[in-house]
Amino acid sequence: MIAEERKKMIVEMLKDNGTIGVTEIVGKFDVSPITARRDLTELEKKGLLVRTHGGAVRPDGNTNNFFDQKVSNNEEQKEEICRIAAKYVNDNDTIFIDCGSTIFRICKYIKNVKNLIVITNSLPVVHELMGTNNIKINLVGGEIDQRRRAIYGRGAEDFISGYHADKAFIGADGVSLDYGLTSYDEQESLVTKAMARCSSEVFLLADSSKIEKKSYLKFAPIDIVDHLITDSGINARYSDRYKKYGLHVVLD
Repeated sequence: MIAEERKKMIVEMLKDNGTIGVTEIVGKFDVSPITARRDLTELEKKGLLVRTHGGAVRPDGNTNNFFDQKVSNNEEQKEEICRIAAKYVNDNDTIFIDCGSTIFRICKYIKNVKNLIVITNSLPVVHELMGTNNIKINLVGGEIDQRRRAIYGRGAEDFISGYHADKAFIGADGVSLDYGLTSYDEQESLVTKAMARCSSEVFLLADSSKIEKKSYLKFAPIDIVDHLITDSGINARYSDRYKKYGLHVVLD
């Protein structure tokens, strides 16, 4: 495949998914990571994408709306996944809510839970739950990433390590039995991993497009997950494999 044709396909993939990783390009087009990064750099110079750590996102006219771009992907599936996930939140629970664009949607479904404590690094989660008298919000301290509307850094990890939650609701950019949980961003993945480590139960919320997908950075084995909540678009073969592995798989 010639370079120009490959770059055209990369742009098309971005239009469909909103994000793309170097590892995806390497796997799909059988090129070296150096070639993949060079393609992204050249496309960025043309204004066709915005480079990120390990990949790229759609430009959409504003490089500060990364969160909005991800929120708009697979909206119906994400909404249903969060509606189902909210059923596992009980009165008097203490929960971690990750900053993922899927998990943010759980807020509208947990507002009636009594004596709930929410620990989160997500600014949209805080905004959505503020003013809900029966919910106590504990915002993780650290450095604010405006593009992701979340808080990261060593301070955030240390903060999380000082707490224990009944449940953690986390996300990932890719999920694989063999490769584990993967992410496009190291800072984001470190916070996610800390939340999982400090919880009695871990719920992974991931739409079917992320199942058996490998993103840039492997940050945790699949073993950290107790429950996988996804949509009915998941390949039945994958669903059976996950169940046989011992995961509790919940479909919408």
